[in-house]
Parts: sequence; structure tokens; C-alpha cells
Amino acid sequence: MIKVGILGDIGSGKSFIAKQFGYPVFNADEEVSKIYKNNKSCFIKLRNKLPKYLKSYPIKKEELIKAIIKNKKNLEKIIKIVHPLIRKKIQIFIKKNKKHKLVILDIPLLIENKINNKNFILIFVDVKKNELNKRLKKRLNYNKKLIYNFRKIQKPLKEKKKLSNYIIKNNFKLSSIKKNVKLIKNQILNERNST
Repeated sequence: MIKVGILGDIGSGKSFIAKQFGYPVFNADEEVSKIYKNNKSCFIKLRNKLPKYLKSYPIKKEELIKAIIKNKKNLEKIIKIVHPLIRKKIQIFIKKNKKHKLVILDIPLLIENKINNKNFILIFVDVKKNELNKRLKKRLNYNKKLIYNFRKIQKPLKEKKKLSNYIIKNNFKLSSIKKNVKLIKNQILNERNST
């Protein structure tokens, strides 16, 4: 099984591109939402760390957002509690999909949390900065400070780009995205078959 990690900036279209491969995708953001909704012990741990912000179960994202905007250290506290649960979910996902040739990992802190290893194939989603900012501002929940705090805990994009085996330029045009994904997917599968 080939593990493919998708890297890129917030709002660069990583999740959309991950889906285009046509293989099972582990979407960390969706899994985190499920944890907030269904994991009572996670709520208790978070409430102990952030008693001023968390009022009731299930966890409301808005309450966590307030905590993160108030202080970047709160984001680190959240990650420390949620991240081990995500690691477990990744292991379950990989076991469940072991018959597939490829699995796609759409995990924002893949590198930062050392989830990847040298066998991973990394794909960087490259987007023009002005295009990205335009798209972020259109989001319903757009918050400049929140995005800034998230970016602060991430490795610089230049570094992520350097670490990547492939780069997909995302111009947000479906036909060219599909074409680029197909090319990369074929290269990955052919390379693996020839070794």
C-alpha cells in the first residue's frame, strides 16, 4: 500500500484534490469533528484545560475558536489532547484499507506531528497567494486571527514544498486539476510497480 500525504496552505484545496485520486481518503478535519461530537472523555480533558471556553457537550467548534483566537497556546493544548486520538484513527483507517494500492492522507499537521515516514509520497498543493487569500475571505467562518494562529504552528510552505515528491498547481479549474491528479497518480503507481 502506498501512503500519499497531501500538503499545502489553509484553503489551498487539499481536501478537494485528495478526493480526485479515487482512493480512500483519511480526512483529519472530518475525523476531528466526529471526535468533538462523540467523544465525551475528550470533552472532559479539553474542558479541564480550557474551563473558561468549553460550556457543554458535545464540543462546539465556536467555543474552541474563541479559545484559539484569545491565545495561540490554547491551540497547542487542543492539539495535545486531540492528536493522539487522530493517530489511533489513522491506524484503524490504514488497517481497514490495506487491500487498496493507494490511500490518501489529508492531514493539516502531517509533517509537524511527524505522522509521515520516509515511505510516504508527499504532494504539495501550490496556489497563488492572492488567489488563496481571495478564496479564504469568501469563507463563511473567515477569521484572520484564527488563520494566522494556525499558520504559526505549521512549518513554512517553502519547507513543505521542498519535502514533497510532487507539486500540483491548483488553479481551481476542475479539468486541469483532474488532469494533474491523473498524471501524478499514474506516475506513483508506475514507479511503485517498477521497484
